[in-house]
Amino acid sequence: MQLRRSARRRTLTLRVQPGTVTVYAPAHLPLAWIADFVEAKRGWAERHLATYAARAAPPLPLADGSPLPFFGQTLTLRLTPGTRKAERRGLDVHLPPGDPAELARQVEAWYRRAALPELRALTEGYADALGARDRLGQVRLTGARTRWGSCSAGGDIRLHWALSRAPREVAAYVALHEAAHLLVFDHSPRYWAHVARQMPDHTRWRAWLREHGAALAPL
Repeated sequence: MQLRRSARRRTLTLRVQPGTVTVYAPAHLPLAWIADFVEAKRGWAERHLATYAARAAPPLPLADGSPLPFFGQTLTLRLTPGTRKAERRGLDVHLPPGDPAELARQVEAWYRRAALPELRALTEGYADALGARDRLGQVRLTGARTRWGSCSAGGDIRLHWALSRAPREVAAYVALHEAAHLLVFDHSPRYWAHVARQMPDHTRWRAWLREHGAALAPL
């Protein structure tokens, strides 16, 4: 368990991620109060850690017929001799046969190519809706392990390619989350008000990502 204190924080928060629990606390809050808080949340945290551990089993190697989730659809991987690189035809993604590592590399490359136009359109749409399109820089993909998206001070937004493996609403939430930073760079109530106006049920998709995000990548 990790303890992180901040002079700006006013509340205690417990965050559970695969294999770790982090407590966020105000800088001068007594350790005894923090310990009582953690003990009260122990059962909840243990249940979440167990859920993450159950999902941590290595994914099955990709093979002909493997499902490929894509923005809420389920596509099917087809190993097709003569195909030069991964390409989508209807609800199938055709790929030349290869060893598991090469298949995973090519499928990820396809996801990246296919995801960028979709994620860019979502981000630009929310930037327009927020009246912040003039502040938006470039929209690019990332494979960072620690975050699903980021927004730079210059307005460049990066979104994780694996969001394409989640329901479209989840990808839309992250695109909106970052687009709202074009107006407010922190997570203040004013920031969340912008998010809520565009997506009143955003907490549902935020919770989905926290619960299922670990299974989206790697392949």
